[in-house]
Amino acid sequence: MEAVLAGDRRAVARAISMVEDGAEGLAELSSGLFGHTGRASTVGLTGSPGVGKSTLAGELVRLARHRELSVAVLAIDPTSPFTGGALLGDRLRMQEHATDPGVFIRSMATRGHLGGMALAAPEAVRILDASGKDLVMVETVGVGQAEVDVAAATDTTLVVVSPGWGDAVQVAKAGILEIADVFVVNKSDQEGAGTAARDLEQMIRMGSPMAWTPPVVRVSAQRSEGLDELWEAMARHRQHVEETGQLEQKRRDRLLREVEGLAGERLRGRVREALADDPALADEVAGRTTDPYRAADILIERMSRPGNP
Repeated sequence: MEAVLAGDRRAVARAISMVEDGAEGLAELSSGLFGHTGRASTVGLTGSPGVGKSTLAGELVRLARHRELSVAVLAIDPTSPFTGGALLGDRLRMQEHATDPGVFIRSMATRGHLGGMALAAPEAVRILDASGKDLVMVETVGVGQAEVDVAAATDTTLVVVSPGWGDAVQVAKAGILEIADVFVVNKSDQEGAGTAARDLEQMIRMGSPMAWTPPVVRVSAQRSEGLDELWEAMARHRQHVEETGQLEQKRRDRLLREVEGLAGERLRGRVREALADDPALADEVAGRTTDPYRAADILIERMSRPGNP
């Protein structure tokens, strides 16, 4: 804990490995670090594979370093601990920052953490926050529900698309329109970028009125074009949520959802154990002499008795 607070890179890496593995001592580590968190700005990047999120992340790291901000990039894959391609790509694309002591880059996959990536990622972000990083970027490898949930658990969420980004209905179904604070049309030097930007702007206009209207920013991360405009859009969103009190409320809501998720996982574990310890009840349900609702009531009543651990 002391080494993480001192910004020791190896200690930070080991602490994130503890999160991935659900290692013993994680709760104590989290407890020790928690009071030192809440200072870093967090940015989520999500979008379909191939839209250039990693190149964009590398460019945002460069901008942050020019502003003398320390940065961490957490590239996460909620689907499998064995999927290495995209994460390896992140490392290669950000290689120019690898020797910068003000930059920490980590690929992460859920393995043993209770509740999966939805709970593992916020814990890893807090470790990076506690280590003294000014900006923590969370990049996901896709746009499934798990990825959307993780990217949305940040102060500012960037949704990255590219020309020919595909069926707008599928994007809407993924929940992306609801979580975006800033839309980024990457590869804007390619044909169709203007159409993609106009499609997004039309979708935003057709949606429900919002306190913050997500801007659509055209960039070319490969050519380092439009990045200052993107940084300004991120800064405007940050100023908006701070001035309206939404930042504090968003962070409060995220923490309470995390508490709910952790409590739910622990209770589910106790229920599984109670069912395993009562094969007769399981047989009654399987034999249709006790219905699932009644069985659930029995378990809840049993777990609520005084002295039940």
